[in-house]
Amino acid sequence: MLNTLVLLLLFFGIDLYAFRLLFRWKRFRKPSKTLVRWYWLAAILVYLFVIILNLYGYNNADPGLRNLAVGYSGLLFFTKLVTLPFLLIDDVLGFFHWLWRKATGYTEKKRIVSDPSRSISRSEFLTRMAVVTAGLPFLSMGYGMIKGAYNYQVRNIRLKFPNLPSAFHGTRIVQLSDIHSGSFADRSAVERGIQLVIDQKPDYIFFTGDLVNNSTAEVLPWMKVFSQLQAPGGTYSILGNHDYGDYNTWPTDEAKKQNLTQMHQAHAAMGWRLLLNEGTILEKDGQTIGLLGVENWGARGRFSQYGQLDKAVAEIEAQPFNILLSHDPTHFEMEVQGKQPQIDLTLSGHTHGMQFGVEIPGYIKWSPASWIYPFWAGLYRFGKQYLYVNRGFGFIGYPGRVGILPEITVITIEKEGLA
Repeated sequence: MLNTLVLLLLFFGIDLYAFRLLFRWKRFRKPSKTLVRWYWLAAILVYLFVIILNLYGYNNADPGLRNLAVGYSGLLFFTKLVTLPFLLIDDVLGFFHWLWRKATGYTEKKRIVSDPSRSISRSEFLTRMAVVTAGLPFLSMGYGMIKGAYNYQVRNIRLKFPNLPSAFHGTRIVQLSDIHSGSFADRSAVERGIQLVIDQKPDYIFFTGDLVNNSTAEVLPWMKVFSQLQAPGGTYSILGNHDYGDYNTWPTDEAKKQNLTQMHQAHAAMGWRLLLNEGTILEKDGQTIGLLGVENWGARGRFSQYGQLDKAVAEIEAQPFNILLSHDPTHFEMEVQGKQPQIDLTLSGHTHGMQFGVEIPGYIKWSPASWIYPFWAGLYRFGKQYLYVNRGFGFIGYPGRVGILPEITVITIEKEGLA
């Protein structure tokens, strides 16, 4: 309850300060009562959403209602937040100007200009800048919720390895990550995404964690849809940090353990081979490669470290080529890179690219995620080892994506030297 009160006070403080923008813009020098009413009605709706989600329980709320509440609240919050620096600068400069006039006894005389329509004060300039800047998060976040959340992108990657057995030359792997089924509210859109995966005709499907947000119950309505994710060579999966129920409040420790057991059972019921700190052998035309899957292991923040890489590695000794499924890319950074040279390709997810950023192939790739994760999206190479970080199939928190779109990765592995 205390967190909710703090959040409400924060929202109210921002609303109160941003409200002054209506009186600073010349067009609204005397804003109508209707405009004022709409401003505060929109703000009050945010407060109601916060209170309802707190009383009902964020995790228990209907995904559609929750997405509406979080999306609407976030959109208004950031739209108003970006105006504050401009208003603050104007207030600070105005304050020092007032002090200077008081100290010097200066009386400002009215300026005479040849074309008054072209003159603009400092305050008016900053106000206009605030209004223009406010439009950026409003339009981008709105578009991200309407179009970005389910705008699945197929990314094709071709990788060559000298040690790949020739039988696996041209093998197509689809990697999915971070489904977060508890966030979905548009079933038809998700079904289109799954069909897009099937259309890639992969030899293998690898899922790299975060099937749910908080509890296994979230995936139950989607079991039939995700059960379609089958490939001739098999569908293999691992757990992500959200799959353990660590972010939920459980009545007993036994209830949390039961939730994890049900998670294991859900993977099996969908026909996915869940790898729990273990390795398995993939065979084709008498030749083999190793596939390892570890439980979540994160080096940033308070993310869990359930992964036991040594245990998995022990089960694939002497394989000429090995693929590792590990949810958090910091695991590669800390435990794989340069330490496990027998691992040729690591597939991760986790970051979502923070669901916000700018990507123009060949020119720019940026997201706030880069401030936290050195490896946050796409392909990375370190000597003979590769890491691919999937941008995620779903979303969590903000119910949309801006710039960093949901991803279906198709990785074709080839033997170097073969056509």
